[in-house]
Amino acid sequence: MKVVSNKDNLQILHEDNHIIAINKRIGDIVQGDKTGDKPLSEVVKEYIKEKYNKPGEVFLGVVHRLDRPTSGIVVFARTSKALTRLNELFSNRETQKTYWAIVKNKPEKEQDTLVHFLKRNENNNTSKAHLKEVPESKKASLDYKIIKTLDNYFALEINLHTGRHHQIRAQLAAIGCPIKGDLKYGFDRSNPDGGIHLHARKLIFIHPVSKEALEIIAPTPKNSIWNSI
Repeated sequence: MKVVSNKDNLQILHEDNHIIAINKRIGDIVQGDKTGDKPLSEVVKEYIKEKYNKPGEVFLGVVHRLDRPTSGIVVFARTSKALTRLNELFSNRETQKTYWAIVKNKPEKEQDTLVHFLKRNENNNTSKAHLKEVPESKKASLDYKIIKTLDNYFALEINLHTGRHHQIRAQLAAIGCPIKGDLKYGFDRSNPDGGIHLHARKLIFIHPVSKEALEIIAPTPKNSIWNSI
């Protein structure tokens, strides 16, 4: 999957002197990796440099990431003060993260809390969900509820309590509900765009400098399934 981002197609959800929130597209990487593809962080730097006519290197702090095949809210820090405080907010779980996911199989319950112990496999970049603690595993917890029944799928709203590697993907797969397009976690076929139907929909947190409550909502990608929610 290769998407070459440019600053002209950035969808900015919030921008002020200290933070900027972007609606990440499927295929974009948030931070540079071994692929060598241009990351979203660099695209945002270019946008800031051009918009504000900034000389020299632009400061931009990466606070959190989204998996490459997912879409939705990514927040960056524009100042070192904001970066320090945002890092604390995210590490202390003082943010409210809401995701939307599309699954083919209906969960056994309309809504539930899922608790697993996730063990990461570095070799194939996956996490396996266990019902009981195993060596090197980390506790993972989330709430989900069905928000809409579609023609062939179910739309779920998920609130994360922890932020583990591939948490939503692994936990939904563990209850027999892999996310549409997610071959890595057991869905039977890929999506045409190479992405998966997992979207970081809403983020609520206290602004790191102004201390005001911020609620950021990201529109879903434009395709027939998301459009039907």
